[in-house]
Amino acid sequence: MSKRIAVKVALAQINATVGDLAGNAQRIADAARRAYAQGARLVLTPELALCGYPPEDLLLRDSFMQACARQIEQLAAELSDCDGLHVVVGHPHQFGARGDLRSPSYAVPQRFNAASVLAGGRIVATYCKRELPNYQVFDERRYFASGRDAGQAAVVFEVGGWRFGLAICEDAWFDEPALAAKAAGAEVLCVINASPFHLAKIAEREERMAERARAVGMPLLYCHLVGGQDEVVFDGASFALDAQGRVAARAPMFDAALCLVELASDGGVSGDVIDVPGIEQQAWSALVAGVRDYIGKNGFPGVIIGLSGGIDSALVLAIAVDALGADKVRCVMMPSPYTADISWLDAREMADRLGVRYDEITIAPMFDAFRASLAAEFAGLAEDATEENIQARIRGTLLMALSNKFGAIVLTTGNKSEMATGYCTLYGDMAGGFAVIKDVTKTLVYRLARWRNAQGREVIPERIITRPPSAELRPDQTDQDSLPPYDVLDDILRRYMEEDQSSAEIVAAGFAPAVVEQVTRLIKINEYKRRQAPVGIRITHRSFGKDWRYPITSKYRA
Repeated sequence: MSKRIAVKVALAQINATVGDLAGNAQRIADAARRAYAQGARLVLTPELALCGYPPEDLLLRDSFMQACARQIEQLAAELSDCDGLHVVVGHPHQFGARGDLRSPSYAVPQRFNAASVLAGGRIVATYCKRELPNYQVFDERRYFASGRDAGQAAVVFEVGGWRFGLAICEDAWFDEPALAAKAAGAEVLCVINASPFHLAKIAEREERMAERARAVGMPLLYCHLVGGQDEVVFDGASFALDAQGRVAARAPMFDAALCLVELASDGGVSGDVIDVPGIEQQAWSALVAGVRDYIGKNGFPGVIIGLSGGIDSALVLAIAVDALGADKVRCVMMPSPYTADISWLDAREMADRLGVRYDEITIAPMFDAFRASLAAEFAGLAEDATEENIQARIRGTLLMALSNKFGAIVLTTGNKSEMATGYCTLYGDMAGGFAVIKDVTKTLVYRLARWRNAQGREVIPERIITRPPSAELRPDQTDQDSLPPYDVLDDILRRYMEEDQSSAEIVAAGFAPAVVEQVTRLIKINEYKRRQAPVGIRITHRSFGKDWRYPITSKYRA
C-alpha cells in the first residue's frame, strides 16, 4: 500500500433524468472535470446516476441494459485525459443475456444495481449492491439480484494511498457490506445513494450512517441524488462523516452541487457544512423541485391552475410560480352561482401579486344547461351531491380543454386529507396531469402558506388563509359540514394510514370512536377514486401511490 497523502474527494450531487443516458453521462463528465480542476482525485456520483432512478421496467429490456453498458464504456474513455482521477458511477449492470421468459431461469434476474470505478480510460472495478430494499416505494427485488448471487467479494480501490470501499444505499443500513469492505482493507466507506425524500428523513439518514461509521471505525462519504422523478423527489444533502460519526461536510438540499471533502493524511475529514433547513422549508423545496422537474423533464410549456379563492389552489399557485416563474403559469377562476364575491376578489388579488395570467370563465350558463337537460330524469328528486359534482366536472372539462388547446398541463389542487376521505370529484377537481399537494395534509397546507408568506413578501392574501374552507358548491357550505375538524382528521389519518395504527389504538389515544370509524371508513371506500388520481409529489414516508397498495374490492373490516 502506498503512503497515505491528503486527498480531495468530490461528492457530485447531480440531477439525473431517467433514460437520458447521454445527458446523464455528460452531467457526470462535467461534474468530474470541475472537481478535477479543483484538485479532486476521487469523484462519487449517485446510485444509478447513469440511467436515473428509478428506471423501473426499463430494466427489463435488454436494449436498455446494452445501451447502459455502452454508455459507461464511453464515459470512461471520455475521462481518460484526467490523469490520476477515479470516478465512481452508479449504473445497472448485467452479466450475460436475460433468460427466456418461458424459462424457469428467468425467475433469477441477472441484472445488478452496480457502481463502477472509472480510471485511466477504463472500468477498473465493479461492485454490485448486496441489500435490495423492497418496502415503501422500493421494489428492487423485482429487477435486481444481490451482489452475493454474483459471488462477488467487496470492492476496494486505492487513491492517494487511501483505500476506499464501496457500498450502495441500502447496503450501508446493514452491518455485513461495510464489515466486508473493512475486512478487504478499506479505510474509507463510499456510499452512493438514491434515497427518496420524506419529511425529517435527513436526520434519520445521518444518524444511521453515523452508527455505521462508528461501527467500522472509518470515515463515511455519502453521495446522494437530487431532483424530481415522477412522484418521488431526491433531496441531495450529500455529506461526509469522520470515523466518530460527526458531520464534517454537507451539501445543500434540493440543489445540484459539488461537495468537496478533504481527507487529511492523519485521517481528518473536513469540508463546508450547510445547515439543514426547517421542516416547512424542506417541504416547500421538495414541492418546488417536484413541479420544476416534472414539467421541465417532460417538456410541458407551462401549467394551468383552477384558482378558486381557497387555500389549496392558492398554495399550488405559489409553488408553481416559485418552481417555473410567472410566465409559465396561468390561472383560471370559474365562478358558479354559489361562489362568494370574496372568493374571486381574493383570487384576482393573488394572481396580481404573483404576476400570472388570470382569466375568468363563469360556469353558470353551462350548469343551467346541464340541469335543464337532466330535469326530466331528475324530476321529483331533491338536489344533492350530484349537482355539486356537475359543477366540479364542468370546471374540469374547461381546464382540460385549455390544456389540450395550448399544451400546458393542469395542476390539480387536492390535498392528502381530501384524497384520503374522498372529498374530491372524479373528472372534476381531480381532472389534471399532476397533483402537487397530493401528499400534503390540510393542516400542513396552512403551515406552508404561513411559512411562504413569511419569506419576505406576502403572496397569499391573509383572508384566503383565515376563511373557513369551502368547496362552494351549495349555499353556505363548509368542509366541516362533511368532515371532522382538520386537526382531528389529519391526526387520525397520520396514525391509521402512515403509522398503521389500528382503530382500537387510535381510540385508546383519545379519539371519539364514531369519528375514528368515519375517517377509516372513508379511507377504505374511496380507494377507487385514488386509483384514478394523477400522479403527485411524495413528501411523507407513506403517500397514496406506490406506498399504499390496498385492494379496491375488499370485504375485510377490522
